[in-house]
Amino acid sequence: MKKLWFLWWIANTFWVVIFAVGTAFVWLREVDGAGAIQTLEAKLAAFIVLLIAFILPLIIQVVWLIVNLVINNSKKTKIQQV
Repeated sequence: MKKLWFLWWIANTFWVVIFAVGTAFVWLREVDGAGAIQTLEAKLAAFIVLLIAFILPLIIQVVWLIVNLVINNSKKTKIQQV
């Protein structure tokens, strides 16, 4: 069980770091790959696209958290019954 929690924390740390790097990249660049100057509106649009891209990993992590909690709760219940 501890292995599942450890892996969950590692996966969360990975996604948070990737999101932070992506966010910093979007907010700190002055010109995008096409050569367009990045205005506030363009940066916000790019940030929204980044948020949408991270919705699926967020959903997966929440489901994984729920599974870990259910497994942990069922193991505690079994231990208390014995």
